[in-house]
Amino acid sequence: MKADLLIKNATQLITVKSDKPKIRRKMRELGIINNGSVAVRNNRIFRVDKKINIDAKKSIDASNKIVMPGFVDCHTHLVFSGSRENELKMKLEGKTYLEILESGGGIYSTVNRTREADVKELVALGLSRLDGMLLNGTTTVEAKSGYGLNTKDEIKCLKVINELDKKHVIDVVPTFLGAHAIPSEFKSNPDKYVNLIISDMLPRIGSLAEFCDVFCEKNVFTIEQAKKILNEGKKFGLIPKMHADELYCTGGAELASETGCISADHLLRASDKGIKKMAKKGVIGVLLPGTSFTTMEKYADARKYINYGLAVALASDFNPNCWVNNMGFIIALACYNMKMTPAEAISASTINAAFAINREKEIGSLEVGKKADIIILNVPNYESIPYKLGMGIVDTVIKNGRVVVENGKIV
Repeated sequence: MKADLLIKNATQLITVKSDKPKIRRKMRELGIINNGSVAVRNNRIFRVDKKINIDAKKSIDASNKIVMPGFVDCHTHLVFSGSRENELKMKLEGKTYLEILESGGGIYSTVNRTREADVKELVALGLSRLDGMLLNGTTTVEAKSGYGLNTKDEIKCLKVINELDKKHVIDVVPTFLGAHAIPSEFKSNPDKYVNLIISDMLPRIGSLAEFCDVFCEKNVFTIEQAKKILNEGKKFGLIPKMHADELYCTGGAELASETGCISADHLLRASDKGIKKMAKKGVIGVLLPGTSFTTMEKYADARKYINYGLAVALASDFNPNCWVNNMGFIIALACYNMKMTPAEAISASTINAAFAINREKEIGSLEVGKKADIIILNVPNYESIPYKLGMGIVDTVIKNGRVVVENGKIV
């Protein structure tokens, strides 16, 4: 039986095999096969073993390299126009996220630019950003709307996300985030905007999104408003997600458990009670250390959350305020600033991240029958991923069984 692709002699073949989200010490079990091989046929993995003696149309020698699943970036704000590097000076002067937002910067600045942009411009920007992610080993990306904040432009952003999924080799998973901020035109009556989301946006989204997300935060969307939006989204088949307890402890983690969220993200200031409830209900906790790095805020207490039995995932939170497209850097931040071990951070960036976007049966691990989304890293062991910072360690990326990055370049 001939393979389409055979990768052999990997110093470490990291399978991250698991049929459920990894928790506690399981997050440190990477299913490593030393001197391992993986064979691909019809875009799927069909053998994983120490040595595979089989003819193949293409063979890759991964000697002195590690082979692992492609990174799953399960929280991004990929679609927007404009940039906000001017805000760095404001941050250095001590301005908080909400202070920058209230001054007309932050999300509002990006909303204005995104509303002005047409689909063609946004698709071009998205394709370029996805190329950068691909070169850094990411093979699946969740992308949120949220910079339209009106029906027309939220739908526009979701159409862009779906177009990116068609045009780029990276799989792009769409999330509706109309509840990203209260637009300036509704500041005097936030409930009116909530009603617009419920009565006009959600019924018109159709199949453009898979998830419904809400930024539940002080001075943004309240617990009551978030609950209303998430429950209404479920009526339209949208799986709930949340931005929860990032800036203040508002009870977001508790609400994520109550509403059956697939994930709750950020969690910098979540209560112990809320985290334990999430762990009990199987809600994935998506931690975003890149955001803490760029906003100069505290980091989530990953060590405590893992000890509580929470299934932790990691993501980049790529957005105009966190211009990070490298999951290797996110893994490093998680190790150095959240005290996760390299193995835990890898589990969080692959299989647990796949669970956070309902893709665990297709991606996130090297197992027979799954998509052949595989990366080859030019390092001798997995501990080197967070250790060799910014050194361009991605050698080869295989997406759906096809080599799309070779020698660190898109082919």
